[in-house]
Amino acid sequence: MNAYRQARLALISATLLAPAMASAESGFYMGASIGTADLNEDFDGLTIDTDATAFRVIAGWRFNEYFAIEGGYHDFGDFEQTVDINGTPATASLSADGFTFGIAGALPLSEKFALTGRLGMFFWDGAAEINNVSQASPEDSNLYYGAGASYAVTERFSLNGDWSRYDLEESQSDVLSVGFQYRFGG
Repeated sequence: MNAYRQARLALISATLLAPAMASAESGFYMGASIGTADLNEDFDGLTIDTDATAFRVIAGWRFNEYFAIEGGYHDFGDFEQTVDINGTPATASLSADGFTFGIAGALPLSEKFALTGRLGMFFWDGAAEINNVSQASPEDSNLYYGAGASYAVTERFSLNGDWSRYDLEESQSDVLSVGFQYRFGG
């Protein structure tokens, strides 16, 4: 079963189970964020050390004020860098995007401010090119985790900032982002 099919199956299962686990603080939410992803890796002697603009969209179900389950889409953008291959300059481009499915937690510190965390699986595929010639098209499912903070502007709308680490096969990318969430129920 491929990664996308696994992600869809997990999301459908969670959607069917969510109403049975609902509480007064529960509800559906959606959100988006934008930020910077970094990559600093050595690929068979080719060192890539660059940043890219990343974005994420999510949808989730809050079971209570502390716990939620969420799925989403994350795009790392394009990591592009000029490299030296046998004395000749070349443009290396790496990209990855995919679907996330995991849990999210919140630790309210006041009525408006909370510390947040997330943990789950990232079902992704990528592309590696040198001078626009494909070198590899990896795909995998790997762990992601992160921490951040959230500020409730209104009862339903909050602003957030976070750091997340995504494992991409044997590489890792850290993402710093800012965004928002809108809560529909509860």
